Amino acid sequence: MRYVVLLPGDESRWAAASAEEKLATYARHGDFAQALAARGHTITGGAELTRSTEAKVVRAGDGAVTVTDGPYAETVEQLTGYYEVESDDLDDLLEVVAVLAQPDGAVEVRRVVTDEERAS
Repeated sequence: MRYVVLLPGDESRWAAASAEEKLATYARHGDFAQALAARGHTITGGAELTRSTEAKVVRAGDGAVTVTDGPYAETVEQLTGYYEVESDDLDDLLEVVAVLAQPDGAVEVRRVVTDEERAS
């Protein structure tokens, strides 16, 4: 099965983080990647995203397309990054994902719709 690990975060908190705090966060992501590999999960993609203020929102309707600046949703937490992971063991994957949820965050894991599901 394919899963997407969504990483929400408070962008202002990240902007205010010290270099040491940022290095510790990146190290935690390295630990996450190593734990996934050691336990038989495979990262197939992913990326750290730029700040939501760099986002463009495209809307279409009534034959017109508009493009605006900024995030789609006005919230404190924005999507800051994601991983795509191939795994046959969701329970174990969730245990490993807990590495990213520390020390005080939350991470969302969602299964990717299969071609078979899409066809039905």
